[in-house]
Amino acid sequence: MFKQRVVFVHGSGTFGAAAWPRQHGMALMYDALFLRRHGYHSTAEPLESSFAEDTAIVLRSLGDDGRGAAGGHVVAHAQGAIPAMMAAVERPDLVHSLTLVEPACLSLTAELPATAAHIRMMKPLFDVRHQLSDEDFQREFVRRVYAAGLHQPATLEEKRSARRLRLQSPSWEAPLHIVPGVPTLVLTGGWEPLYEEIAGYLQETGALHRVAAGGHRPHDSADGNRAIRQFLAEVSRSEPARAS
Repeated sequence: MFKQRVVFVHGSGTFGAAAWPRQHGMALMYDALFLRRHGYHSTAEPLESSFAEDTAIVLRSLGDDGRGAAGGHVVAHAQGAIPAMMAAVERPDLVHSLTLVEPACLSLTAELPATAAHIRMMKPLFDVRHQLSDEDFQREFVRRVYAAGLHQPATLEEKRSARRLRLQSPSWEAPLHIVPGVPTLVLTGGWEPLYEEIAGYLQETGALHRVAAGGHRPHDSADGNRAIRQFLAEVSRSEPARAS
């Protein structure tokens, strides 16, 4: 039985299948691929992030599968929403739908109040990120974004995670454009005006917007997981006609 492809694109922090614990079971219904963005590897040292490389990874994952069926649905979280949208602009024939969870698409809303305030707060830190240690950058990033403290990274993976965070390009520098004609769901946690502002902007351009509890990871909640599955089920009903 042919399964439609669904590509999952992580944000910062965990990556691959570990970033989508609630969505593992979707592999029973879909050809589910849990990607690793550029610079994310379980053993190799982190690399500078690249919007272009991440977009290429998404597009490769949507390529022809050898059975005459190419493309699929893309589900992306936070910074992962950037290459997801870029892939849809570059190859709308391959991206059948977008699900954007707390999308860090700040370049689309840079002039709106909440986004502009966030950029003013974070830009000075990113301007000096290459002059800071991984640990110092991560500590200051968490303090500014979450108003919380952070323990000193101790394990090798915690240290790599801190480096990956420092090596991420600022989201507001992404060359983003609105994706016309691609069914889009935006899922937010209702906790942060920045993401609600981005969601509102995308909603005005035609996207659906749903809110589920769970902070920055609403897809980990039962309601958020249900919203993603229902959206994919609805848009998937049109896929046989597309593929024929």
